[in-house]
Amino acid sequence: MLKQQLNFKLSQKLSPQQIQLMKLIQLPTQAFEQRLKQELEENPALDSGKEQTDDFDADLSNDYEDDYGNEAIAAEDINVDEYLSDDEIPNYRLQANNYSVDDEEKSVPYASGTSFNQHLKNQLNTVRLSEEDREIAEFLIGSVDESGYIRRPLEDIVDDLAFTQNIFTTDENIAGILSIVHELDPAGVGARNLQECLLIQLRRKEPTASIEMAINILDRSFEHFTKKHYKKLLQKFDITEVELRDAILEIERLNPKPGGSYAGNTKIIEHIVPDFTIRIVEGILELTLNGRNAPELHVSRDYNDMLKGYKDTRQKTKSQKDAVMFIKQKLDAAKWFIDAIKQRQQTLLVTMNAILHYQEEYFLTGDERKLKPMILKDIADMINMDVSTVSRVANSKYVDTPYGTKLIKEFFSESMKNEQGEDVSTREIKKILETVIEEENKKKPLTDEKLATILKEKGYPIARRTVAKYREQLDIPVARLRKKI
Repeated sequence: MLKQQLNFKLSQKLSPQQIQLMKLIQLPTQAFEQRLKQELEENPALDSGKEQTDDFDADLSNDYEDDYGNEAIAAEDINVDEYLSDDEIPNYRLQANNYSVDDEEKSVPYASGTSFNQHLKNQLNTVRLSEEDREIAEFLIGSVDESGYIRRPLEDIVDDLAFTQNIFTTDENIAGILSIVHELDPAGVGARNLQECLLIQLRRKEPTASIEMAINILDRSFEHFTKKHYKKLLQKFDITEVELRDAILEIERLNPKPGGSYAGNTKIIEHIVPDFTIRIVEGILELTLNGRNAPELHVSRDYNDMLKGYKDTRQKTKSQKDAVMFIKQKLDAAKWFIDAIKQRQQTLLVTMNAILHYQEEYFLTGDERKLKPMILKDIADMINMDVSTVSRVANSKYVDTPYGTKLIKEFFSESMKNEQGEDVSTREIKKILETVIEEENKKKPLTDEKLATILKEKGYPIARRTVAKYREQLDIPVARLRKKI
């Protein structure tokens, strides 16, 4: 049996324009420039730069006979006057009040260089090898990662040589050729682990008592060394603290990542372009938006000429009407995009201005202990916007301050109560924790429990596990690994 039902449903959907705006807000300056360039290429109705003003706009405001205009356009429901009126064009021009010549993009030249692997292969040309051994050596060099290590087992390399190079060899032969690779510069390249890397570097040095002891420590007691069990090292090698300190000093001078020290390593260098700038002028904070976020855009004059020509034509063909429909779509897209950029600029400035006032004490002093507890909802409530909008601004934007370039989301932190019942930022507690660890006696570093006690004495009652969590977030090792002899 068929039944009919009537259901009422209230739903909220984002329009394409709103989605476009959200995507634009999330983009940092460099990505925004790429998006702008893409839109200019895809939409011929959109032009950049200043539009020359003349009598063109005035000509478009001429009156036409109502019966002629309405009769021609009614078939396609296109109001050409909407796109030709004198009032519309200035509304979707984008003005950039804070743009100056200094803000234009400067191209950064990059010097061409030799890759790390090619640098190693060039050195291999100075070594006398058979044709097969040279192929094996080049294959080993090709297995070197960007840190300078060969992290694959020799057995796997033997199999790869057989399958890919049709070279059948043994583990012993591979190990012998690998020792030749170990003689290349920088010292330590081709090592299979950190222990081998450090030993290769030490054995390249002129032998001294401290270097010999360093070699013994790494060769025979590497685990004790990495865990800083200094008492066990003193007992095992029967040496004084001075001798152990000299040996450890020699090890600390070595490079654990020999590949990273090569100046010609071809890596892409990412440059951070600040989206905002904060300056202190006579004790007052001034906020500016990067001028590259404020391009000058306008609708193409050629497209307005096309519409004007269509309106002047008395007999409209189907191809002309199709062309006008295409022009209308492009003009709508251009106006939507320009309007979205306007809203993006306003949203960025309003959001950053609220953060500036909320953390005014920090921006005036640069002291992280002055940072107030601040969450996304605090700023969203101040500017009457959604939390997701504030999140899009904070997660991907940078601000240039007198104290360096900072990621905006770094200014957000949770709050905790101190002994006086006041809300303090977790960033403030982390900064104090970092200061306490820096000032500790490295011969007897403070445990997490002692650090918790010290923080409690300073008025921050937090648990030991919380101290451990903050310490890990600050990338500070445990007390045993901070110990120095």
